[in-house]
Amino acid sequence: MRLYEQPAHVLHDMLVNKEITSVELTKDVLARIDEVEGEVKAYLTITRDEALQQAAAVDEKIGRGESISFLEGIPGAIKDNICTKGVRTTCASKMLEHFVPPYDATVTEKIQAGHPVVLGKTNMDEFAMGGSTENSAYHPTCNPWNTQCVPGGSSGGSAAAVAAGTAIWALGSDTGGSIRQPASFCGVVGMKPTYGRVSRYGLVAYASSLDQVGPIARDVTDCAHLLNIIAGHDEHDSTSSAAEVPDFTKSLVADVKGLKVGIPKEFFVKGIDADVEKAVRAAVKQLEALGAEVVDISLPHTEYAISSYYLIAPAEAATNLERYDGVSYGERVDGSGIVEMMTNTRSEKFGEEVKRRIMIGNYALSAGYYDAYYLKALKVRRLVKEDYDKAFEQVDVIVAPTAPTPAFKIGEMISDPLKMYLQDVCTVPLNLAGLPGISVPCGYSSSHMPIGLQIIGKALDEATVLRAAYTYEQSQTFSKDMPELGGKKA
Repeated sequence: MRLYEQPAHVLHDMLVNKEITSVELTKDVLARIDEVEGEVKAYLTITRDEALQQAAAVDEKIGRGESISFLEGIPGAIKDNICTKGVRTTCASKMLEHFVPPYDATVTEKIQAGHPVVLGKTNMDEFAMGGSTENSAYHPTCNPWNTQCVPGGSSGGSAAAVAAGTAIWALGSDTGGSIRQPASFCGVVGMKPTYGRVSRYGLVAYASSLDQVGPIARDVTDCAHLLNIIAGHDEHDSTSSAAEVPDFTKSLVADVKGLKVGIPKEFFVKGIDADVEKAVRAAVKQLEALGAEVVDISLPHTEYAISSYYLIAPAEAATNLERYDGVSYGERVDGSGIVEMMTNTRSEKFGEEVKRRIMIGNYALSAGYYDAYYLKALKVRRLVKEDYDKAFEQVDVIVAPTAPTPAFKIGEMISDPLKMYLQDVCTVPLNLAGLPGISVPCGYSSSHMPIGLQIIGKALDEATVLRAAYTYEQSQTFSKDMPELGGKKA
């Protein structure tokens, strides 16, 4: 047995019982990186020496008989748009190629306080704009289940690392599905908490009213533990919730008896892959067999959510990315005057997808179009939220596919942005409504690619989401599966 195959909670117990050392564990995961990173390409930066030093410090602590926290001594990774003091943070963009943050993001501080082993920074779509990790300025990441396929995005590096065993846990960010969709494509568990549940301070902004940091892990138990660590109010983030944070591990109870599960008809429409629908419907039947009550519901404004999102998010992105001008922030490309310098900088250092979204955003915010597009999109956003409010008067959680298809081939959609954007149809509504959601593995396609089940909850009710996800997961073995990669058979 290789140690990288185990989830964090099993490894934590092994460390406590002195069955393994953190150095042994870290060396095993680093060896796994050496074996498969050339195929997967999940990382942008690997902090090998620092990781081994962190592991040795934990072993010394255990040797002194001191108790350790949940993540202590366990190797993981952080998405490259989350600031890490002294470690390069590029957002997978040439614009920030040499940026080394002088401070830690709040989530980084909270994670570091538990003395984990941080292996490095994971690849992503540039500035989190994309759903395939093909938009990285450095290299695409490959799906460990089939390296010809995308891992999803924008947190594709984090999901691929956890799936491949090159990280035991990871942090990602989710603006329109960027944690849940790659979790679905890579056969791991990914959670987007309620907007404001986790601080955004030190997360490089894409769309500030939609961004949320969350965990990616092998199973629901690890997700609950990670959420315990990163959740909570932060005075540095004016949008962070002051609501009390429960102990999410208390939700890890295999019991959904009496739980009302809503099935929205709008998520099972033309265009959804037959294998995905079959796997998700089987998961719903399983929840019913476990004691849940299944209720058919309607979320009528779902069809307008994508259009609304792709006006609001680019509008916020255009505003957030104004600062990268070669003067205030970012790399610089010289020109004969300041205007030419700024033009050259933004033309050369931003990738095509980022430029496309800046253009869309500026257009939506421009005089004469603001009311017609941006304002209308905000009104639709309110209607989407009201749909969920009404639905949650009838049900406790809502269950749907995470993505309409399994992972697609690298290059398959890159020339058709609209087709790529439609991949977000199942995840975007949650971001518009600010709700929590989780993706858990629920089966495989005919080509043996993972499929994710999305469980959606009321605002600040991650506890019920985790309970439903845990109950389903315990009745299956999908979260124990590993992809065939680097000679390792599932």
